[in-house]
Amino acid sequence: MLIDLKIKNYALIEKLEMNPSPVLNIITGETGAGKSIMLGAIGLLLGNRADTKLLFNQEEKCVIEGVFDISSYNLQELFTKEDLDFDNQCILRREISPSGKSRAFVNDTPVTLDVIRKIGENLMDIHSQHDTLQLGDTSYQLNILDIYAGNTSSMGNTTFDIYAGNLSYLRKYNESYRKYKKLESDYKKLTDQLAQAQKEHDYHAFLLNELDEAGLQENEQEELEEELKQLENAEDIKLKLTQAVQSLTESEFNITSALKDTVHTLSQLAAFSNKYEELRSRAESCMIELNDVAGELEDAERNTEADPQRTLEVQERLNLIYTLQRKHQVQSNAELLQLQRELEEKVGSVLNLDTAIANTEKAVKAAEQEVLEKAALLSERRKASFGTFEEELYKLLAELGMPNARIVIQHNEVAPSATGTDDISILFSANKGAQPQTLIKAASGGEFSRLMLSIKYMLADKTALPTIVFDEIDTGISGEVAVKVGKMMQQMAQKHQIIAISHLPQIAAQGNSHYFVYKHDTEDRTISRIKKLDDQERINEIAHMIAGANPSDNAYQSAKELLSL
Repeated sequence: MLIDLKIKNYALIEKLEMNPSPVLNIITGETGAGKSIMLGAIGLLLGNRADTKLLFNQEEKCVIEGVFDISSYNLQELFTKEDLDFDNQCILRREISPSGKSRAFVNDTPVTLDVIRKIGENLMDIHSQHDTLQLGDTSYQLNILDIYAGNTSSMGNTTFDIYAGNLSYLRKYNESYRKYKKLESDYKKLTDQLAQAQKEHDYHAFLLNELDEAGLQENEQEELEEELKQLENAEDIKLKLTQAVQSLTESEFNITSALKDTVHTLSQLAAFSNKYEELRSRAESCMIELNDVAGELEDAERNTEADPQRTLEVQERLNLIYTLQRKHQVQSNAELLQLQRELEEKVGSVLNLDTAIANTEKAVKAAEQEVLEKAALLSERRKASFGTFEEELYKLLAELGMPNARIVIQHNEVAPSATGTDDISILFSANKGAQPQTLIKAASGGEFSRLMLSIKYMLADKTALPTIVFDEIDTGISGEVAVKVGKMMQQMAQKHQIIAISHLPQIAAQGNSHYFVYKHDTEDRTISRIKKLDDQERINEIAHMIAGANPSDNAYQSAKELLSL
């Protein structure tokens, strides 16, 4: 529950603080005094977007802080998930600087708006006129019925489940539906890929067949180009190899003979110094190496012959490789081989896609069956609650001055969607003999308010929201009905902290704590302030609500009677 609320430098509020009662808190005040401004500030605290135009003093930052007791709300898992320290007291804070920079904090830890919104929706439920209009939306009505039927945790709170730690029926269905839609999407992608692959298959197969027939080998081009150079220059190569052999071994002053004499001479000197022995050894190594070179040159010379037939074969093979490179716009044999592997994958992928599509189609059918089974269970639970929902809501509306009201839940089965296979609409008529119609057509403003209050009352025991804020939910009612609305709020406040902004004395008298919002004029501007009323001040305020600025003795007496109730 909300323990402490501080608002500083927001709209007409220079500085405001309130410590609401754990049960029913009433806020009253003249029109424009700042009651709705407070709700705007609380909205910022719960993650709404900020606007620097709302700063009271444009040179100072705005700070809104709420302290909540969350000791019994089982929020540890949520805090852990968001990497936040958990404490029985939770402090939410928003700061808006004059430059427009907005910062959010949970227990003094900086967080994003998304995180403070997730935390905040577990702490407070603000009912405004916008929510009353939402009641006409069928998806909102379905959400209400799911909460009533116990299919989900609570309105605006799907983080934790109230059913023995198990996932709620709606969440189980949602998980199966998301899985089904993901598989369905995968199946469509695969079939699209297959259609595209089939269009290209024949062309790719032709290109692949051409490369397969070419029988390309790794490093083949480089080896052939080198061989062709030798074949085309065989006579010149053979002549030069012969000359090299002669220079090494056969000429009058050949190198090997000279080196042999050098080795012999150094052998004679070796006895005089180790240095000469080392030189002899090195010269001998050179002689051995030159003999090896000479031998290889002789082999190369013998094996080098002009071969016109082989030259033609190599030229034709290289021309084939060059032609394929130009065709596929690549520069090397290695790139052709890489292209060949890619074409093999593309051609083979059609067969692989057939298998993948068959497997995915089977998985889609299984997932669809699971969705339909869980949707049927969800639908069964919803339909089972229709009668009790209609009856309970009718009784509450009768107590609130609508004895001839009729509530009918219209149901149609539709294709599976994120919410199941049910399309529902709450039909309503306020007058005897009138055919029930959709809420948008049948309910007036006051009737909408009573409907919403009755529904909130019915859901109070089924939700995990600790603090409920009502912003003038009493619009369009008065007299004895207003007294009953106040009693209803009192009963809700036994399990939920209630903060209600009201303009009716009958409801104001029901509060355990009564706060009065008023304007205070300073020399240069108007300031909105709030004060908690004592017993006498409550009598005075309620008397003013009854009779206006100058209440009579009867008004004061009526105020006392309302408070005594």
